[in-house]
Amino acid sequence: MLKNSFYILLTLFCVMACKTPEARRPVASKSGSFIQESVKRNKKMVAKEEKIIANIIKKDSINNYLSSSDGFWYYYNAQNIEDTLTPHFGDLVEFDYDISTLEGTPIYTKKEIGTREYVIDKENVFNGLRQGLKLMKEGETVTFLFPSHKAFGYYGDSEKIGRNIPIRSTITLNSISLEKNQ
Repeated sequence: MLKNSFYILLTLFCVMACKTPEARRPVASKSGSFIQESVKRNKKMVAKEEKIIANIIKKDSINNYLSSSDGFWYYYNAQNIEDTLTPHFGDLVEFDYDISTLEGTPIYTKKEIGTREYVIDKENVFNGLRQGLKLMKEGETVTFLFPSHKAFGYYGDSEKIGRNIPIRSTITLNSISLEKNQ
């Protein structure tokens, strides 16, 4: 009898030991509401900035603004209608620019920034500047109105530009040097 009980317990123990492990349940589950709220907040912010830019454009009867497919607006101060060459990936460009508030209050002057050299899409500059330079031809001066997500975004520049600040920038493209592999 004792021997039979031992075998029954042993068999029962073996059967129980072969049970597959159950997955642990998370302590707290996330519903994704934070991301959804963040998306709503960002859409409202973009709409607000675009409305401000639309009002600036509406009040400016002197300049002919163009809308870029990249989400910013611009007009030509000096246009080069003779050339067709625009910079592409890997080209070296030399340019001057300034940054101001949308209303025109200077943040960084051309003198403060100085003449810059930039290899298209191979160096780190703010998104709007990178995309704006690709629209320009040598010798052109263009004024851009960038919403904050095309400028310095959520973090600003850690100096004079705060977070989520739309900007105005006037850029003069001095020269384009084609990439050597072309």
